[in-house]
Amino acid sequence: MAPATYFLLVSFLALVTSQAIASDPSPLQDFCVADIHSPVKVNGFVCKDPMAVNAYDFFKAANLDKPRDTMKSKVGSNVTLINVMQLPGLNTLGISLARIDYAPLGQNPPHTHPRATEILTVLEGTLYVGFVTSNTDNGNKLFTKVLKKGDVFVFPQGLIHFQFNPKHDKPAVAIAALSSQNPGAITIANAVFGSKPPISDDVLAKAFQVQKGTIDWLQAQFWENNHN
Repeated sequence: MAPATYFLLVSFLALVTSQAIASDPSPLQDFCVADIHSPVKVNGFVCKDPMAVNAYDFFKAANLDKPRDTMKSKVGSNVTLINVMQLPGLNTLGISLARIDYAPLGQNPPHTHPRATEILTVLEGTLYVGFVTSNTDNGNKLFTKVLKKGDVFVFPQGLIHFQFNPKHDKPAVAIAALSSQNPGAITIANAVFGSKPPISDDVLAKAFQVQKGTIDWLQAQFWENNHN
């Protein structure tokens, strides 16, 4: 095989392989209950001994039917996530779940899930939701919709998205399913203005085209995590 052809073949295989492993690993057996306390470090969690697995590894009394407290949240929301850390049986299954409670005029602020697509179902109330596309020659396009009880909306993996309760007198509740056992969340304001150590105000002032004093004020705020 000619060197140039060999190089192209290897490059193609590397590309295909990288795409194939870009999501949660597929199970190779019926289940692989996470051994959370194992000292072995892998992408995900090593499997618990199948002989030691029991029904409680697949169960959690999560009380997701109970309202969560949103009054202590500065953004007026409370996200209760059920991922592999709370439910070890989710390991390698590529799925997790969250209940989101919204106070009147509360929001789940702009954020991304680097490892998961999200499908949201409104259980109670009304939500104004949306996501923004990645950079294009025509800018970043915003897709929005007002959702009522029973409506469903999808947020593609990795894209910035949000939910807002526009009602000033009624709370809202939603359930979200995510396509990863550990989807991760990056809240944009927290990450940009609340990182530790902080991003240089020279960098942020230039990026946002504002005075450094504005950046310093933003970085001095308390950036709360509404995920539990």
